[in-house]
Amino acid sequence: ATAGPRSFSAAEVRARCAQGACLVSCHRRLYDLSGFVRLHPGGEQLLRRRAGTDVSAALDGPPHRHSENARRWLEQYYVGELEPGDEQLNPPLVLNPGFSFSFQSLSETVDEKEVVAAAQTPEQTDLCYRTVDVDKDLVDWQKPLLWQVGYLGEKYDEWVHQPVDRPIRLFHSDFLEFLSKTAWYVVFMVWTPVVLYLSWVSYTSLAQGNTRLFSSFTTEYSIPVHKYYFPFIFLLGMILWSLLEYLIHRFVFHMKPPASSYYLITLHFLLHGQHHKSPFDSSRLVFPPVPASLFIGFFYGVLRLLLPEVLGLSVFVGGLCGYVIYDMMHYYLHYGSPKKGTYLYGLKAYHVKHHFEHQKSGFGISTRFWDYPFRTLIPEETFKKED
Repeated sequence: ATAGPRSFSAAEVRARCAQGACLVSCHRRLYDLSGFVRLHPGGEQLLRRRAGTDVSAALDGPPHRHSENARRWLEQYYVGELEPGDEQLNPPLVLNPGFSFSFQSLSETVDEKEVVAAAQTPEQTDLCYRTVDVDKDLVDWQKPLLWQVGYLGEKYDEWVHQPVDRPIRLFHSDFLEFLSKTAWYVVFMVWTPVVLYLSWVSYTSLAQGNTRLFSSFTTEYSIPVHKYYFPFIFLLGMILWSLLEYLIHRFVFHMKPPASSYYLITLHFLLHGQHHKSPFDSSRLVFPPVPASLFIGFFYGVLRLLLPEVLGLSVFVGGLCGYVIYDMMHYYLHYGSPKKGTYLYGLKAYHVKHHFEHQKSGFGISTRFWDYPFRTLIPEETFKKED
């Protein structure tokens, strides 16, 4: 027989929070968010302030009404139940709803014996959750997923947009699996020297004074491109990248593959679906350099066909810089803790909403600008005022 959920006393919860754990309750159900605090879109400090409290009311907002996916995500951190009676605690015990938590105030209410007892147990609670129910899930998580998802058919779209907190293996081959994963700093180390070198090449080539716009159509009315134009051309490349980022994310990464097409479902999962299924898999948040080089080479070729060589290279290097910034920002929006009120704080919350609730909108990552003209902006939440 399967053992029932473990019971926790208020004293044990207080002691663990005093040691730095982040335990919260929802009615009598207890969750250990210690491993999630850095990832929370509202910021680590917001969760830390709620440690030891009942968050059932906070889930409904304001300031934010948590989605069904967010509530399902919370269940992954379930550790047990509060002992009967402890969910109705009186001040100054910290599990009382509405109590403003701080380590200083908490330490005043925690008995020294409780802290000693908690110190003799593991720092983190043994999590009872399983990120997926292996018996009921639609795929076998013990095997590579890439070749399984194509068989999900009509169930794929709903399944892929129910995120889980666990790493994904795509390939049987260890070599292919290695190529499909990338640490965030690899993108910076690989492409930044390329951006710097090509910027120098572009500027020095423009300085020779041989580059003219429309020279392939007419020599009389062609326009000379001076070296002083390089910063503006570079900026144009970055702006074009931001548009391309939006278009690829919306129309390629978020295409809905036909339920009858095994190969298109598999392709979608390879390109982007795996990121939505496991949004905090740190090794899959940036584009691996090997496949990235193929796409980058393609876009360089297109620019070479459309523009004079040096002008095309100048636009290209600006776009490449935009791509590096995008990948770095994307990683930070998942793993960073921006200060409340900053641009990145709002962008992080915006992007997490895209993952957990608004998968058909909010396609801008490094900027929300293009969501405005394309009418895909995630709407602001509103709450009715209570009498």
